[in-house]
Amino acid sequence: MFNTNAMQELNILINKLEEKIPSMDAVNTQISSAKVGWHIEHSLLVVIRIANGFKQSNPKTYSWKFNINRTFIWTIGKIPRGKGKAPNVVIPKEEITSALLKDSIAKAKENIASLAIAQKNQYFEHPYFGKLNLKPTIKFFKIHTKHHLKIINDILLVKA
Repeated sequence: MFNTNAMQELNILINKLEEKIPSMDAVNTQISSAKVGWHIEHSLLVVIRIANGFKQSNPKTYSWKFNINRTFIWTIGKIPRGKGKAPNVVIPKEEITSALLKDSIAKAKENIASLAIAQKNQYFEHPYFGKLNLKPTIKFFKIHTKHHLKIINDILLVKA
């Protein structure tokens, strides 16, 4: 069953992304070639697309396997910058507007809430970490969102 505290933590992170929407056009190429809005939308697409795929998975086909990349990231609790490449499905394609970001915020929150009824062994297949069932998926969402919030904050700190 879904951990209510984990849902609250995720929603707090989504709210922090939402707070950054007014700065969506900020960019600093010393930190990232992408604008703040891109990082917001990418983070939201990860939650939206993974949760959608997660809901369609068959828990009977889940099997845990040791994964050194996952173990490393889970242990340090963060994603090292510049070490991964986002799959095309979570790279923003549309023009990023305030309206798009607000819509994505709402969809992400809906998808987080929908995980409350997920079975513990529903899963998604991460390109670096392998199959992640419910608990590790939530952990991934938190680590990934914090990663992009840090990049956003660094862009805004340098811009200020």
